[in-house]
Amino acid sequence: MERLHWVRHRCRTLLAGNPEGGWHSAPDDLPNKSFLDAHCSLHRVRGKRRSVFARHGPHRQEYDTFSKSYKGNAIRTTKYRLLTFIPMNLFQQFHRAANLYFLFLALLNWVPAVEAFQKEITMIPLLVVLAVIAIKDALEDYRRYLFDRKVNNNVARVFCGKQKAYNDQCWKDVRVGDFVRLSCNEIIPADMLLLYSSDPRGVCYIETANLDGETNLKQRQVVSDLPLQGEEFTPESFPSRIECENPNNDLSRFRGYMEHPSGVRVGLHNSNLLLRSCTIRNTETVVGIVVYAGHETKAMMNNSGPRYKRSQLEKRLNTDILWCVVLLIIMCLTSAVGHGLWLKNLKDPVFGVNTDTSPALAGFYVFWTMIIVLQVLIPISLYVSIEIVKLGQIYFIHNDLDLYNEQLDSRIQCRALNITEDLGQIQYLFSDKTGTLTENKMVFCRCSIYGVEYPHVENARRLEVYEAEKNKAADHSVTLRSGCSAKSRSCRSLSCNRSSVSLHTLTADSEEEDEQLSNQIQARTSAFCSRMAKEVVPDPELVRKLNWFSSPLKEASSGTPSSLELAYITDFFLALTICNSVVVSSPSQPRHVVPEARTPLKSLEEIKLMFQRFSFPPFSALSTFSPPQIRGSPRNFTSRLFTRGKTGSFSPTANNATDGSEPGRDNDMDTPKLRCILDFSAPGEGGNVAQVEDDIKKDDIKDAKTSPDGPRQEVEVDSDSDVDDELLYEAESPDEAALVHAARAYRCTLRGRSPESLLVDLPGIGSLAVQLLHILPFDSNRKRMSVVVRHPLTGQVVVYTKGADSVIMDLAETSKGAEQAQEFHSHIKDQSQKHLDSYAREGLRTLCIAKKALEEEEYEAWLKRHLLAESSIENREELLLDSAQRLETNLTLLGTTGIVDRLQEDVPETIEALQRAGIKVWVLTGDKQETAINIAYACKLLRPNDRLLTANCGSKDACAAFLKELKLEVQCGQDGLTEAPAAGAHGESSSGSVSSFILVIDGQTLDWALQEELKRDFLELSSRCKAVLCCRSTPLQKSEVVRLIRDQLGVMTLAVGDGANDVSMIQMADVGIGISGQEGMQAVMSSDFAISRFKHLSKLLLVHGHWCYSRLANMILYFFYKNVMYVNLLFWYQFVCGFSGSVMTNSWVLILFNLIFTSVPPLIYGILDQDMPAETLKGVPELYQAAQTSKIYVPHMFWITVLDAFYQSLVCFFIPYFALTGSDVGILSFGSPINASALFIILLHQVLESHTLTWIHGLVLLLSGGSYFGFVLLFSVSCVTCSPPTNPLGVETLQMSQPLFYIICAVTTFTALLPRMLFRAVYSTVHRTAALKSSHVEKVESENYRKRMQRWNLSHYRVNRLPVCADNPGLEPSTASVVS
Repeated sequence: MERLHWVRHRCRTLLAGNPEGGWHSAPDDLPNKSFLDAHCSLHRVRGKRRSVFARHGPHRQEYDTFSKSYKGNAIRTTKYRLLTFIPMNLFQQFHRAANLYFLFLALLNWVPAVEAFQKEITMIPLLVVLAVIAIKDALEDYRRYLFDRKVNNNVARVFCGKQKAYNDQCWKDVRVGDFVRLSCNEIIPADMLLLYSSDPRGVCYIETANLDGETNLKQRQVVSDLPLQGEEFTPESFPSRIECENPNNDLSRFRGYMEHPSGVRVGLHNSNLLLRSCTIRNTETVVGIVVYAGHETKAMMNNSGPRYKRSQLEKRLNTDILWCVVLLIIMCLTSAVGHGLWLKNLKDPVFGVNTDTSPALAGFYVFWTMIIVLQVLIPISLYVSIEIVKLGQIYFIHNDLDLYNEQLDSRIQCRALNITEDLGQIQYLFSDKTGTLTENKMVFCRCSIYGVEYPHVENARRLEVYEAEKNKAADHSVTLRSGCSAKSRSCRSLSCNRSSVSLHTLTADSEEEDEQLSNQIQARTSAFCSRMAKEVVPDPELVRKLNWFSSPLKEASSGTPSSLELAYITDFFLALTICNSVVVSSPSQPRHVVPEARTPLKSLEEIKLMFQRFSFPPFSALSTFSPPQIRGSPRNFTSRLFTRGKTGSFSPTANNATDGSEPGRDNDMDTPKLRCILDFSAPGEGGNVAQVEDDIKKDDIKDAKTSPDGPRQEVEVDSDSDVDDELLYEAESPDEAALVHAARAYRCTLRGRSPESLLVDLPGIGSLAVQLLHILPFDSNRKRMSVVVRHPLTGQVVVYTKGADSVIMDLAETSKGAEQAQEFHSHIKDQSQKHLDSYAREGLRTLCIAKKALEEEEYEAWLKRHLLAESSIENREELLLDSAQRLETNLTLLGTTGIVDRLQEDVPETIEALQRAGIKVWVLTGDKQETAINIAYACKLLRPNDRLLTANCGSKDACAAFLKELKLEVQCGQDGLTEAPAAGAHGESSSGSVSSFILVIDGQTLDWALQEELKRDFLELSSRCKAVLCCRSTPLQKSEVVRLIRDQLGVMTLAVGDGANDVSMIQMADVGIGISGQEGMQAVMSSDFAISRFKHLSKLLLVHGHWCYSRLANMILYFFYKNVMYVNLLFWYQFVCGFSGSVMTNSWVLILFNLIFTSVPPLIYGILDQDMPAETLKGVPELYQAAQTSKIYVPHMFWITVLDAFYQSLVCFFIPYFALTGSDVGILSFGSPINASALFIILLHQVLESHTLTWIHGLVLLLSGGSYFGFVLLFSVSCVTCSPPTNPLGVETLQMSQPLFYIICAVTTFTALLPRMLFRAVYSTVHRTAALKSSHVEKVESENYRKRMQRWNLSHYRVNRLPVCADNPGLEPSTASVVS
């Protein structure tokens, strides 16, 4: 039923859109069509373009023509309007078949021939249900209306053509083509193309937290080739036309071009687009032109409404309702046939009978009358009750203190409200590794350069010390809301003079909190900058080699590295420094400012002379040095390793003087120099590093004395060093941050970034401005990123690349020169591969670093193709991918890195509990096979006695043969372990005494295994294994694996991940869980549930999942039971009234009995019942699997429930019938003890089925019984003509004054419930539940939990609330808000 609602919602959204609001083809007479435009024109489809002209400019006529079909900027997320609420809401509600069914019955009762009750009475159930749902919908829609009004009335400064100035306008009045001027901290009102920035480099920074939850800043750039940069922007003279793609929901893509009057076209990219709902940061002023407004913006198009999923329980429920319809039809047919036969055989009736109607026609009328009488067999209130129960269940899950992360001040989010019970039926769990099982807090651990491994022993010891410190300081944490959100925004905007209120204004914090958290806030302003990641201890041997750059020595010692090795080392660290998208800032400087380079350590001539003495080939190695002075890790240790160098500025103009001053780049392949070892020390000095340091210090002192500004320069050096210490790095991933901090530990510091250049400090040289030509960002296809830079000294174009070792190793060049050169490259690759394998076995994440030097002709040829790809509209992504792949070939492998990513707490215990619960855990990761295996061992997914099956095939045929071989091996192995399941049931498997098979498969083999021919073999093999590790898998492969298991095995699947690459897997699974970790909020926003730690899965599944399924399944069965039981009372009465459709009770009681008197107890039962204590379910995970094996809500349980209801209805009807036979009681007097007995039986049946009884249960049962007796007594004493043709006056008061009434009720109730009581007693005796065994433990844990909740509430009595984003109503205030 919900699916119909969702489909209707989507169809209405699509129909509401204007089909003409898409791409408009450019006029045919536009001049100077580019080659690409002409080439692609045949493939374009009309209606896929959008032309944008300035609203106030020279193209006013064109603007009026094209802008008619574009939507305004006002948004409306409400479903209804005030005047159309009632008809629209009724239209929606009658999409439910149950509501249509009861509407049909209400109309049917107006037909005189089949009328069963008063016409108004049959409307009551339908009206009550419709009214309750309408009130709920109205309140939700009113909340949306308030958010819409708040957003639409926000103010932005929009250019007015008449006044030639920017005026304040509401967001709702902004139109496509308007020029909007924004200042720092203002929120962007629509999707705008950036045309002007107050920054002279034409950049600005935006924060996308309102859009995707990410708090790190993104850089945006003014459209290239605009003659407006650096000048004041004049909108009235903007002459260009913008041609862009149709509005879409892809946040990472924007394609188009801007055509100037001269006919020149400039490509437009995602980096030129400012997205609605984002916030301007660290830029004084920006101006943009609106290209998408209102519901056509990317933010609004990503708002697809609520998530609708149908649980397995609901699918089963719909089937059983159809069975109820079948039962209803059988009962009505029985009554119709019985009435016809009764009339046919009736001789000389003593009472009035309509003999004019034939028995067949009378039977037909009775059939429809009985449909009305027995209508409550179909539970109209069941769907509403299920929604209420699920909301109650979610409330308790949401407020579970065990699922609360105190460090992040975040709790679980329940984003899909209708699949809570599926949490109790999970059979397969698919997990990502990085960020899901691990912390995703990357820390540089070790590296290999030039085939030489540097183990960083001291750094490893430091990690152990920090781990111990972390455990000691676990209790001290800063909440995400108070420590990061509101305050960090202000910290990030220190350079802005003007600030404005955010779209979602937060409650102001107290001054005391401001003072307490000020220092911690500054530390949190950059992502992935933990103390552990920043304080890297350098390797002494690597430091010794880098120290040779501190001064140009004349002679060499035996320990001096070769010039080629030094070139590799410096290139390696320069690549770590600049091959990233890290944004640099400091508390005193905004992110976009590149600080001025400081006074150079040496003049340009000195630098050239130094490299000549080193006999360096003119590598880009000249640009590869590390920063002058670094503080960070244990400072005393670092200061002992590094010599102190003087720093200063380097003039970019002087760099060009060296262009062409060096010979060609091919000299590095000169074989006589491959093993060249130079002597850098003076004769007799040896290779003593300490003596070198002393010499350098003496030189520094001498320079300081000879300089007239010596003392002042020393002060400046110290202050600069302090600034260095406070540099803040904001990275898009923790890997990037770890590598930049590692390079900084070796004095190679990234000090500033702009779109065109990077400022880098190099050891022994000082600050250099590195011209940034291109960034080729990381993508999942290439598995690498590259930067193209121009060397600051040689002017040579160099490509630096970092990426997965499986890719970089294949791209590394194989020298075609001399044999020694080939041996040299092969030696480096082989040694690096050994080190990579060693890192992977230790569980480290590995990356390879490489470079490539380009000739000018080669670069120019590539640049032409690349610019063509950038300016294209169709197939832009494919062309850019091809362009990047053409450049990233024949790379020179520089080295490798190993980064440690530690397991989250309690991951091994969680996986062990899940496996004991019968859940198969698969790990789908993009990491190396060795790394995945090591992590699997660490988290106890793999045990020492498990048999590892590794599938690494070179071809499809080999894969097919190998899968068959592995299948036979597993079958033979399992035949010899037939007793393993029995042993595992007693917990022996958890200790590792029973061996199992673990399949490990790499990405290429998995690709073949997922093909149609091999799919069945892979499925059979993997289903027989205890766990599967899929390594080097892509996001698409992850989703395909989940689909295969879900569809082919018909099992309930759950996928958990933390990054954007896990989104497809999360959406494919029956239940998707996102972890709000270090990689943004894409996984969370695509998930059904969001948690902060992997360990929370244990309680979420084993406890809450078990409870939710048990509660809801029992509640549904109880609903069927009470409806069938009560309806059968009316059916049995037909056997004594000639199947006439009469009833033995007044119609008001008949309608309200199931609607009101017995409707609340099952709701309380469905929300509060606990069949087993939480500690028992966590301590004995096997109970989770036992509940799956003996499922509560299955077909046979439905029929057992129906049979029980039949038995109880027989007892409830015939005991009063035989007790009152021969008496002179009337119809209503006969029905009075039957109704009362039915009420007692139904309520006490609920008590017998409940596992938990609290004062709430007692109160609800008391109110249910009291409401019934109060109503019938009031009805009996006051109503004379309320229920014609019967007269209930005095009936109930008379019956309740007689002892026989109470005797009948007592005997009937006891007899009806006796079989169920006996069954429960025998079952409890034979099968003592774990709940009885651990009742004492539960009491103790409950008391402890209650005290924890009290302490938590006291410490969180003041709460800052962040309202739901108006552009994204589905986005929960996840990690921001706190339980109130």
